[in-house]
Amino acid sequence: MQKIYLDYNASTPLAPEVVDAMQPLLNDYYGNPSALHWAGKPVKELLHKAREQVAELIACSPREIIFTSGGSEANNLALKGFYFKNQHKGKHIITSKIEHPAILNPCKFLEKVGAQVTYVGVDQYGRVSPEEIEKAITKDTILITIMHSNNETGTLQPIKEIGEIAERYGIAFHTDASQSVGKVPVDVNELKVDMLTIAGHKLYAPKGIGALFVHEGVELEPLIHGAGHENGQRAGTENTLLAVGLGKACEIAGNQLGNNKLKDLTNYFWNQLKAEFGDQVVLNGHPEERLPNTLNVSFVRRIGQDLIDKIPQLAASTGSACHAGSIELSPVLKEMKVPEESGMGAIRFSLGRYTTKDEIDIVLKELKENL
Repeated sequence: MQKIYLDYNASTPLAPEVVDAMQPLLNDYYGNPSALHWAGKPVKELLHKAREQVAELIACSPREIIFTSGGSEANNLALKGFYFKNQHKGKHIITSKIEHPAILNPCKFLEKVGAQVTYVGVDQYGRVSPEEIEKAITKDTILITIMHSNNETGTLQPIKEIGEIAERYGIAFHTDASQSVGKVPVDVNELKVDMLTIAGHKLYAPKGIGALFVHEGVELEPLIHGAGHENGQRAGTENTLLAVGLGKACEIAGNQLGNNKLKDLTNYFWNQLKAEFGDQVVLNGHPEERLPNTLNVSFVRRIGQDLIDKIPQLAASTGSACHAGSIELSPVLKEMKVPEESGMGAIRFSLGRYTTKDEIDIVLKELKENL
């Protein structure tokens, strides 16, 4: 039985080039990057190179990159760090109802310690309205955080437009770009964001590594206090092994941006589904403004998990990875007002660098037989 992996939004395999880049740190380079002697200097150089590679992918300065343990920590540092450092200016935060739990739960925590949070809704495509963001702004608003793309539907948000609003009002703007970095072009200057989150295991780097872009001049209170690592923003000896992996993954991603192979394969999959199942299959999310690899579809009057269970060689998700295994309508689809009769049949197929047309054809055949 050929195993087929269509859950790249949950996690990606390590790219072979990433494994090769990390190998020397497993054998030869073991010094502390803060050490000034012969064992530390080459490790520091590798760490600096990794920071440059990450920065180049999103068009910022290496000084503006803070390495973290992943997307969740980066989000927590952005939200909690900014709030605790700047709450004297105001205590109001704006976010959306369809954010990842790594945003929603820090917001709920901050509400317990005095923050006021406004959660804006989305339209039927899962998009936030910039006008609704502007309406939610008060004199106490200090931070807006809206994800760049949704992890379930792949819908891309109007980040640049929101960034322009935030800039006009002098409000800091953060975006969780965990799902989009490496899949679509991301330029922090064009998007007008002050902070941006990257998660390594979404772009063929290891789990346990991520990064937070923090625009120069933005002040955060560290989550981890200690020595002055990461420009004083995150104490602890740097995980150079994983940082090098993330750096190499970002370099590869930058070289592959603009290649339409993945988008074409995703479109082929959707067109074949429509041809085979007609009105019995519905697209969830924006038809155009979405990630090139993500296809969230509903099989009407079916249960998505039941369909996946009938194709044991297939790895796909019935919602976000955090809710895998649940047959309840996803909170994201609820906010999009997706009818329950179709929403319960939702499956997220997320394709990746190693997905082939033959694999898609096998999945199509299995779906046809089981439906």
